[in-house]
Amino acid sequence: MAEAKKSPLEKEYENAWDRYSKAELDKVFDLGEKYINFISRCKTERECVDEFRTVAEKAGYKNIKEFIEQKKLLKPGDKIYAEVMGKTIALFVIGKRPLEEGMNIIGAHIDSPRLDLKQNPLYEDTDLAMFETHYYGGIKKYQWVTLPLALHGVIVKKDGTRINVVIGEEDDDPVVGVSDLLIHLAKDQMKKTLADGIDGENLNILVGSIPIKDKKAKNRVKQNILQILNEKYGIKEEDFVSAEIEVVPAGKARHYGIDKSMIMAYGQDDRVCAYTSFEAIMQVEKPEKTCVALLVDKEEIGSVGATGMHSRFFENAVAEIANLLGEYSELTVRRALSNSKMISSDVNAAFDPNFPEVMEKNNSSRFGRGIVFNKYTGSRGKSGSNDANAEFIAQLRAIMEKHNVSWQTAELGKVDQGGGGTIAYILANYGMEVIDAGIALHNMHAPWEISCKADLYEAVKAYKAFLIEA
Repeated sequence: MAEAKKSPLEKEYENAWDRYSKAELDKVFDLGEKYINFISRCKTERECVDEFRTVAEKAGYKNIKEFIEQKKLLKPGDKIYAEVMGKTIALFVIGKRPLEEGMNIIGAHIDSPRLDLKQNPLYEDTDLAMFETHYYGGIKKYQWVTLPLALHGVIVKKDGTRINVVIGEEDDDPVVGVSDLLIHLAKDQMKKTLADGIDGENLNILVGSIPIKDKKAKNRVKQNILQILNEKYGIKEEDFVSAEIEVVPAGKARHYGIDKSMIMAYGQDDRVCAYTSFEAIMQVEKPEKTCVALLVDKEEIGSVGATGMHSRFFENAVAEIANLLGEYSELTVRRALSNSKMISSDVNAAFDPNFPEVMEKNNSSRFGRGIVFNKYTGSRGKSGSNDANAEFIAQLRAIMEKHNVSWQTAELGKVDQGGGGTIAYILANYGMEVIDAGIALHNMHAPWEISCKADLYEAVKAYKAFLIEA
């Protein structure tokens, strides 16, 4: 039987695993181990920023506030970072060329779908202590029941003391969770759609069942939980009002697949792109153009707020840098932004053989084919899309070829199935060239998402090549 002919695209988008030497294969798996360690520990925006800041400072990055306070001028090769409320961070490597000629920017988000504790979360019902939650981002609510969950976040007391909270990650830690209705009594529930099977107001977390000894006291189980929290963290119930506690899947990321070619972890949308973006800029030294890694909050709920991409923090940071370079003017800042080029590093949906009906094979991303370039995202008729220019894509093709990067192109599913958005269109408002490019996932927005180790490795190569070449 004659061998079936491959399309030109199938020849171009070859499987990255076929290209690796033994030495390079070792690098792929070494990067996977480093990433597993990172994604297992960094399950909130604050934890990501703390980690990125710590690693960056060891690599020679300085807080921009030091330069501002000391009135020190920046020079080519300097490495600085700007931070917003501990939830967003931008890292800059100052280039040799004037800032107004533009920057090379890679931008990812570090927030992920989850459950948040409400401001007054703790209550007791039928001798059980419960936490009320409000889900964050686009989730399938039914996926969050009967899972072991952990609590991550901060509690800030009235005197300003900040207390870090992590419960459910150590081997001897307790976990918490959301209960589901037993199948024996689920006749009515089973008639509902998946969207309606679990109500948002019923995503309450079970946290305790032991009462205090005083039988005359009210809410004895709740009081016991408060005593435990007070003994461990020195907090009172009123302190929940000024807390940010996120409920996330408990446990470490894992190698996935019998061949260990993939990674299962919570929060890979979009921390997998944030991590690879960070790894890339850590490898940049003395570039021609100023390079930026922009790692931001709030993308999952519209990039709003002071730490979201719609705020002015990045524009303000660029203005401060222009001033520290002795080049500040409003026109310089505008030119610096409009002359920039950006990769919005966000994830894509990998083709899933279990659900082929929502994908169009010729324009779907696949595991092992490398970083995914999305000319446009948006919903249905490209609503909310950036839609990158052909000239910019041609330049990126040349860069990827020069640096031997495995890459592919894709849409986010069939046209009428739905879609999604990124921060690309926000940066494009400045007039800069922007395209989406990231890593393909299975189970996107589920508690446990799946990525491919080869795609992580190729993403770091792609982001680094873009930073130094664009």
